[in-house]
Amino acid sequence: MKSLRSLLALFAVSALFAAGCSDNESSSTTTAGTAAEGTFPVTIGSGDEAITIDERPDAIISLSPTATEMLFAIGAGDQVLAVDDQSNYPAEAPISELSGFTPNAESVIAMNPDLVVVSADANDLIAALEAVSVPTLVQPAATTFDDVYTQIEQLGVATGRVGDAAEVVTGMKSRVETLVASVADREGSPTYYHELDQTLFSVTSSTFIGEIYTIAGLTNVADAADSDGTLFGFPQLSAEYLVNADPDFIFLADTKCCAQNADTVAARPGFDQLSAVVNGRVVELDDDVASRWGPRTVDFLELIINATADETVDAE
Repeated sequence: MKSLRSLLALFAVSALFAAGCSDNESSSTTTAGTAAEGTFPVTIGSGDEAITIDERPDAIISLSPTATEMLFAIGAGDQVLAVDDQSNYPAEAPISELSGFTPNAESVIAMNPDLVVVSADANDLIAALEAVSVPTLVQPAATTFDDVYTQIEQLGVATGRVGDAAEVVTGMKSRVETLVASVADREGSPTYYHELDQTLFSVTSSTFIGEIYTIAGLTNVADAADSDGTLFGFPQLSAEYLVNADPDFIFLADTKCCAQNADTVAARPGFDQLSAVVNGRVVELDDDVASRWGPRTVDFLELIINATADETVDAE
């Protein structure tokens, strides 16, 4: 598995890419399209551009673990030729040695894809694919649930599975609505720290991950560490910072990459006195579910809500 520093680098690239497209249509904000089921050609927003897909693609390469999950969720798995080395879900995804972080254009082209899906244009991949007439769909990191829904719908248009994509989106919206309604009114908003790795990189409420916690009714202790947004919502905290903030909950998104758990957190200097540790409120997450913005994002929201539902904290 790639290091969390590599993941953070990709997040930063996606954030910069999205920022550069803020005055134009981006792949996460354009409408998916109005194509009828299975009708081609179709034109879809991609980054700050648009791509046209002439025929139903049957040799798709996904260099984005999130896109991979979306493609299989909408029933387009049989159209997927290969996925990158980090696309480990679902199990039947045809994982390869292709890299989404540092893609090699020659390796991708050699597989003769008819559509490539990426989260950012790394290594000038798009230009290389355009030179051989392979359309590339760019779907940068989501910042809202609406971005997620739009990207799923876009993939539905791109693969000729408009109806299947619509069903996935409808199901997600229904679950989110039910979960949001289940969040209890509290006198005080519980605080939390979301850990990306054991060097204390975290996220703020300005990120998509942070938004999910906000929906769940929690307050992020990391917000003050990047109040001006210069770190794109991914600050590295210190042990002293966290001890002073004393979050009610700690959520670990580094259980797989870095073997972190409630015991390793409690063993850190000074952390055994944190309220989250003392009260058994260290929640171990699946790194992948907590870092991708696909259909399983709703599972992530549900986990957070369930983990915090019955806990009472002192009002600030």
